[in-house]
Amino acid sequence: MPGERLTLRSTSEIGRFPGVALPTRVELSIQKVEEKKQEEGGCRRWFRKICPCCCKRQSSTSYDITDKVEWAKGPTPEPVKPIPEKPENGELKETEAKLSVCSVDLLSSKTGQNRVEHHTNLYHGDELIIRRGQTFQIEMELNRPFDADNDKMHLELKTGLLPKVSKGTHVIIPLVEHLEDQGWEAKITEQNGCKLKLSVNSPANAVIGLYGLTVLTRSLKDEAPNAHCSSKSVILLFNPWCEEDVVFLDDEEQRKEYVLNDTGRIYYGTEKQIGARTWNFGQFQEGILEACLFLLEKSDMSPSGRGDPVNVVRVITAMINAQDDFGVLVGNWSGDYTGGTCPAAWSSSVEILRTYHSTNGTPVCYGQCWVFSGVTTTVLRCLGIPSRSVTNFQSAHDTDVSLTTDVYFDENMEPIDHLNSDSVWNFHVWNDCWMARPDLPPGNGGWQAVDSTPQETSQGIFCCGPASISAIRSGHVYLKHDTPFVFAEVNSDKIYWKRNQDGTFSQVYSEKKAVGHCISTKAVGSDEREDITNLYKHPEDSEEERIAVETASRYGSKPDTYCAAAAEDVRVEVKIDGEGPKMGCDAKLSIVVKNQSSEPRRTTLHSQVAVMHYTGVLKNAIKKDQIPVELLPNEEKKIEWILPYQEYQNQLVDQAALMLSLCGRVTETKQVLANQTSFRLRTPDLSIKPLGDAVVGKEMSAKITFTNPLPCTLKDVVFRVEGLGLQKGHEVLIGDVGGHATLTLTEHFIPSQPGPKKLVASLDCKQLTQVHGVADIVVLDQ
Repeated sequence: MPGERLTLRSTSEIGRFPGVALPTRVELSIQKVEEKKQEEGGCRRWFRKICPCCCKRQSSTSYDITDKVEWAKGPTPEPVKPIPEKPENGELKETEAKLSVCSVDLLSSKTGQNRVEHHTNLYHGDELIIRRGQTFQIEMELNRPFDADNDKMHLELKTGLLPKVSKGTHVIIPLVEHLEDQGWEAKITEQNGCKLKLSVNSPANAVIGLYGLTVLTRSLKDEAPNAHCSSKSVILLFNPWCEEDVVFLDDEEQRKEYVLNDTGRIYYGTEKQIGARTWNFGQFQEGILEACLFLLEKSDMSPSGRGDPVNVVRVITAMINAQDDFGVLVGNWSGDYTGGTCPAAWSSSVEILRTYHSTNGTPVCYGQCWVFSGVTTTVLRCLGIPSRSVTNFQSAHDTDVSLTTDVYFDENMEPIDHLNSDSVWNFHVWNDCWMARPDLPPGNGGWQAVDSTPQETSQGIFCCGPASISAIRSGHVYLKHDTPFVFAEVNSDKIYWKRNQDGTFSQVYSEKKAVGHCISTKAVGSDEREDITNLYKHPEDSEEERIAVETASRYGSKPDTYCAAAAEDVRVEVKIDGEGPKMGCDAKLSIVVKNQSSEPRRTTLHSQVAVMHYTGVLKNAIKKDQIPVELLPNEEKKIEWILPYQEYQNQLVDQAALMLSLCGRVTETKQVLANQTSFRLRTPDLSIKPLGDAVVGKEMSAKITFTNPLPCTLKDVVFRVEGLGLQKGHEVLIGDVGGHATLTLTEHFIPSQPGPKKLVASLDCKQLTQVHGVADIVVLDQ
């Protein structure tokens, strides 16, 4: 039936699990096939006469509905206008002619008053794109002058498949003498002969989305109204500039950054070796707004729910991943990206969203957390919700709602693999979005954490948030949505458990600073990194931070975790010198052991280094050692640890990440020592040097230089180059690059937009990933 929706779910295992099954490409269509007409029985004929509305005849019409958003492409035919009867003298007075609309001008030019005042002039296209809670102007021409005493007029806006006045999806806009700024209303501001100009106001809680506009007029009290449908659509967005909108952000510089900036920085690596890459959000590019509205249509959310940003962002986090609803991106952590694009090769949301929309909702292959976050930022900013990508280093993944990261050992202090389901990712990227939270106690508005990476289900769906960052900081994990999961990511303690002889477990050690380090986002107005850890948690080991942890733990599955504390007088930590080891060289770290007691201490440290996916899943161990340590009272020792290049060169996975694990027992006190430190091997950056003058319409070039850091040959090297307003994204197939060889690529392009722009490039091959670069280019107008 027209308006029916199909929900197709995939049983593929994606998320953090290594096995990946691609969702089948599906085009949703519903077709009603003409059936053979059957003879109607006498009882049915009688019932149809008594209640015709409940017993309508079968229609033989064939429908073919494709769930795809498209702008209106041409004028809608106007209804046939009946010719008024002429009086006996053969003349018809101008005021007696039936009032009708000849044309409607939505004043939707990118440079016009509406789109400039509504901060939508950067969007591609000539539709009327406006923000709710703010007045906009339209003009129309009538077949005769409007007579306020005898003529009636109102506007109607409709969105969704089944618009209803009661749901806010069928809006009736009356003409009023004075705008009250509290609801849908319109006022005639200018009248010149047959031409009218109207100011139209929308409420700050209006449903966002794609609307069709109709003007209805009538001139006699009992006559049927005459309808004129606008040939252009009206697109209504959230409004961070409107104080009454729940997404209102009161800082103009932050609005420029978190709503209007179409490029950004996403951070990765480890806390001691933070890497940064430029990401093109491209929310104003051609087809992106259309794709975002299509995404809302593909979801199961009723159009009436699109007025609440809590509902919208929750649905967006579900639809960005393809885990259970054929969303935008297929997650893949297996290392095999056959049939798709390596996640590290993406540097823009534009191609991803365009591909998803143009294929009628076929999920795009492949993504990992920073790709999910980049696309989420694009969609939220495009819809008018302030948002940013956020990276948490040493990000915990709590799988049992204990609000701790648990590590289990047997009686001999050997790890029990089948119980160690919790993990700590080197880094994880999610999003913050800004909104008030009237559904929560006061004080919980502002930044909210949302996460589109499919990790755990929330109410049966792979989505996460919005979780109040204020609630996370205070340990108020009982507040919705998904606050316990995000709290564990940033502030859970790492608890080590040892199995007793009777099969029970006892806590033998805890790390209070193991997770949630250097939480990072791009700074407002610059490409610098801003550390926002203080927004998510109190300073480590402060009384406030410990209270928050213990408060949260009481709502978890192990509420008695903090009943007792163990004595600790020996410390062990791992330090990384400078920017850390480089790819292609020996990896050198320092192990520091400190005795804080007035007595001597002895221990043997068992070290193991393993290759690791950035999600915290270990691939395999590549080196093990035993290190005897003897400490005098209050002595500190520094031990150099080395991993030769030859031992890791053929072992690495995507992020070139490794984890060094240390454990031991102090002979005198039986204190358990434990430390896990993740680090990465730094990859080189691409050098991008602009050549020539940057002027709109004038050809210029840029030289991209790369030096292979490895002694071996890189196979099947591919460059991806893109610059918003400079040139479209494209691939350059390079082929093989010899060991330690230097490669130079010159790109020629013609800038199409003035202003500050960024040319972004990335390199992808099997042996080396996360190689990228950016050049800032200021384009002058002609």
